[in-house]
Amino acid sequence: MHLTLPGPAGPLEALLDEPHAKARAGNAKPPIRAAVVFGHPHPQQGGTMHTKAVFQGAKGLVRIGCAVLRFNFRGVGSSAGTFDDGPGERADYTAALDFMHARYPDAPLWAAGFSFGSWMALETGAADPRVSALIGIAPPVARDGYAFPLTRESTKPKFIVQGERDELCAVTDMWKFYAQLHEPKELVVIDGADHLFDGKTTEVGDALEDLLGDLE
Repeated sequence: MHLTLPGPAGPLEALLDEPHAKARAGNAKPPIRAAVVFGHPHPQQGGTMHTKAVFQGAKGLVRIGCAVLRFNFRGVGSSAGTFDDGPGERADYTAALDFMHARYPDAPLWAAGFSFGSWMALETGAADPRVSALIGIAPPVARDGYAFPLTRESTKPKFIVQGERDELCAVTDMWKFYAQLHEPKELVVIDGADHLFDGKTTEVGDALEDLLGDLE
C-alpha cells in the first residue's frame, strides 16, 4: 500500500505491507504481531525503500505477522526535503514511528533498518520509550561519523544481521560492537555476504523471520 506520511520537512513517501488475513470464524483478522518501521541505506549512495535487502527484510517480518512500513528519507524519491546527514533523517524516522504507533496502538512497536537506516533505527528506537525491539541490518558500527551510544546503553532486545564479507564493517568489528551490547541480544552472520548482501538478500528476510518469530 502506497502512503504519504506527514514529515518534519514535508511529506514522506512510504509503503506499508500488512500480513494477509487468515480465514477465521467470523472473518476476524488476526492481531498484528508488531508494527515495524524499516529505514533504508544512505540517501546519497542510492539507498531507497526499494533497496533489495530492505524489501526482503520487510517481507520476512510480514511473514511472522508484522505490519511493516518502509519509507524514503527526506530528499529520496518523492519525499520532501534535502539530506541532513543524520538529525533530519532521525526526525523523519520518528515521524514514521508516530504513524505506525497511531495506526496500530495495541501492537508492539519495533525499529528496524539497513546500513545508514540501521543507524537511524537503533539510535532512534533506543531513545523512544514506545519501541520495544531494535533490529539492525549491517549497521555501520566501524565507520567514521556513526556513533551508537544509545544502542550500547539500551537494555531493549537487539537483533543484528551481518554479512561475513561486509567490506564497510568487518565482521570482527561487528563482534566487538556486539560484545559491548547489553542482553538480550542476538547476532546472525550470513556466510559469504557483502555489505549489500548481493545475491543473498532473501537470507536477510529468512534471518529476521527466524530471529523474531518467537519474540513476545
